[in-house]
Amino acid sequence: MVRISPDPIDPAKIYDMIATTNAGSVVIHYAVVKPLSGAGGTTSYIDYAMSGDTEAELADMAARLGTEFTLEDILLIRRTGRLRVGDIISLAAVSSPNSGDAFEACKQAIGQLKKMKTIVKTEVCG
Repeated sequence: MVRISPDPIDPAKIYDMIATTNAGSVVIHYAVVKPLSGAGGTTSYIDYAMSGDTEAELADMAARLGTEFTLEDILLIRRTGRLRVGDIISLAAVSSPNSGDAFEACKQAIGQLKKMKTIVKTEVCG
């Protein structure tokens, strides 16, 4: 499942959103806005906007991960809009019968979420 949302991600609801009937491992990762930018300033906020078919890009990521690893389920969520320090930017959650596939699929999902071509990031430092 993939989602794009301008609304905050609620960590308390994530586990219930993925299938776990046959899972021996569930890995969940939240990417958050960090306080320091790469330019050495303090981040005030970051605006994330869609530029293209973001849902299709997320669906493609999920499909590729599903063919590469033994997964029961995968959930990818990407936020849009103005996010402040500490806000959740994106989420990767996977369930698998084994921990190796769960961890590696989640790791790859995190990397792919960071490099999305259909998301434009504008960081404002103050």
